[in-house]
Amino acid sequence: MALFVGFTAQLRADEGMWLPLMIKRLNHTDMQKMGLQLTAEEIYSVNNSSLKDAIVSLGGFCTGEIISADGLMLTNHHCGYDAIRTHSKVGQDYLTDGFWAMSRDKELPNEGLTASFVVRMEDVTARVLADVTADMSEEARAAKVAEVSKAIEAEAKEGTHYKCQVRDFFEGNEYYLFVYEVFTDVRLVGAPPSSVGKFGGDTDNWMWPRHTGDFSLFRVYSGPDGKPAPFSLNNIPMKAKHHLPISMQGVKPGDFTMVFGFPGNTERYMTSHGIKQALELKNPTVVDIRDLKLKLMKEDMDASDAIRIKYASKYAQTANYWKYFIGQSRGLKRLKVYDKKKALEDQFEKWVAADAGRKAKYGEALNMIKAGYDAGEATAVSSTYLMEAGLQSSDVILFAFRFDRLYQAYTGAPDENAKAAIRTRLDNLANSHFEEYSVSTDKKLFSKMFAKYYNDVDAAQHPAFFNTVRTKYKGNWDSYTDRAYATSIFTDRARFDAFLNKPNQKKLDADLIKIASADLMGMYFGAGAANAATEENKAKGYRLFIAGLREMQSDKNFAPDANSTLRLTYGTVGAYEPGDAMSYDFFTTTDGILEKEDPTNDEFIVPAKLVDLIKKKDFGTYADPAGHMPVCFISNNDITGGNSGSPVINGKGHLIGCAFDGNWEAMSGDIAFEPQLQRTISVDIRYILFIIDKYAGAKHLIDEMTLVRN
Repeated sequence: MALFVGFTAQLRADEGMWLPLMIKRLNHTDMQKMGLQLTAEEIYSVNNSSLKDAIVSLGGFCTGEIISADGLMLTNHHCGYDAIRTHSKVGQDYLTDGFWAMSRDKELPNEGLTASFVVRMEDVTARVLADVTADMSEEARAAKVAEVSKAIEAEAKEGTHYKCQVRDFFEGNEYYLFVYEVFTDVRLVGAPPSSVGKFGGDTDNWMWPRHTGDFSLFRVYSGPDGKPAPFSLNNIPMKAKHHLPISMQGVKPGDFTMVFGFPGNTERYMTSHGIKQALELKNPTVVDIRDLKLKLMKEDMDASDAIRIKYASKYAQTANYWKYFIGQSRGLKRLKVYDKKKALEDQFEKWVAADAGRKAKYGEALNMIKAGYDAGEATAVSSTYLMEAGLQSSDVILFAFRFDRLYQAYTGAPDENAKAAIRTRLDNLANSHFEEYSVSTDKKLFSKMFAKYYNDVDAAQHPAFFNTVRTKYKGNWDSYTDRAYATSIFTDRARFDAFLNKPNQKKLDADLIKIASADLMGMYFGAGAANAATEENKAKGYRLFIAGLREMQSDKNFAPDANSTLRLTYGTVGAYEPGDAMSYDFFTTTDGILEKEDPTNDEFIVPAKLVDLIKKKDFGTYADPAGHMPVCFISNNDITGGNSGSPVINGKGHLIGCAFDGNWEAMSGDIAFEPQLQRTISVDIRYILFIIDKYAGAKHLIDEMTLVRN
């Protein structure tokens, strides 16, 4: 019985994305009991090398980890997808064929891609809130917080090249300063073909069991002085403060796992009112709109390799959260999250009502939150259409908006030098747009997405230019679109350049794409201004509700919601049972790749060379003791979007995998953590090494890593 109880405790899931600064005080003892062998100082230290120095915020949208002394960085294939696509073209299709730099001079630069490292973090709550009082208006409170935060950031940055940010936590109950060193020369080193890195495609996305080699490699470069510098042939590989040793031991049930990364956003404190609105209005609307967008893109991508490459990233991004919202709604309903939230709120209200002081402080919190959701209910669907079928309908809408902001600065520039600098930015904006643009595909998206918006949303909530379509074009979106795309400067590079060479404000004001873009953006910003007071009140309600919850459950350690800042989660490797008569093991092998292989389905094509290696069991030194080649494994770590590419680290601080997904049964996890079902899906580091060495023949990359065999 004692052995059983000990093993069960070891397998428990820990909810919470913890700031590394908190680990020593809140979590270190529990982590040691579960198998951690590192000190808190070895995980996070300001003055000495620690694990945090190997963790990268990649572009602000993913996580990477440094795995060699020379700045070699591992992340997911889907995190590197757009960089891989950017370097691809018909006849040089790195998405399909993969890419491997066989020497460092062949590594490919990526304009705009950054690698940020946390130098330090600091609790500045007391200083930020020193002059904030309970009777302040929300506007006055926000102004004071912004004023003090700006001063703290300026002090931290003074005399350094660092980027400094003060971020709020627990809906404004706490504040922390983050100091970053940001490198801007990040080069693509290697990526497997999509048939490895994206194996299973949308069918397997968010699912277990998984057989996806979702990884890619980059290298961070610095100037010769070791500091961040723009791309230059004189730059050198960054000398890492810490790089993760790589474990060759593999994993087994109960093994300690730690995920270190930059999770994007969770809403664990969302109330039942938010759950209701998500389930009934927002989620089904997003799914419905994206159904159409995916269908339209796929038609053109299947018909043309050039369009397939240009739209690969756009399609993948759209599909990812299309399926996510389907799964989230399913999970929220299946796990009865609304009922659980409502029960907690009822408990909170009873606790508040039992004390006059608590009633004065927290009594209106839930009413404020409810009022905020109630006020937004009438426009919840139309605002979702505004974003999904309007602003994100086709590429030209946001291109026109970004152009207009720069163009106004261009026309108002004080001198020719300033004008020339802005003109360069306008040209770069156009280059970026037209390089990834198919006029036929964009035109189809514009016509069909706006037609859906026009037909599905009440006319009272339409943007103004819909009236033109209604009256002048008799509701015919194809006719309106034909006219817009035949005349607009935003749909043709030659017209765009001709306009910039001879600007004409009257012509710009009459541009149908510009008019549509301005109307949509006006609605977007106008809605924000109109709803500002209501949203401020709702935000105040959440701030009070969370403060009250932490007081009510004072014996509990609360983790703040994710907000793209550095976090650590911990758990263990283990199987799970997703439903009645169902049981999933904790790892997959290359046997499953051959079982799923389907040469007639793009999602399940397996490269001939990989088939040959698997059939011959030519796994080199990377197979497990039984001779199998592991591919993926699962653990019960708490993760979300932004954690893609995060290292999975064992109790010794060694890299055992690269996290890339959550599981379908727990898609509601961003709102409610479910310990029995929540799983992180990771590529086993041994499969990554196998692909690099045996499949790609890039052993020189492995030679610069630190492999640990015991």
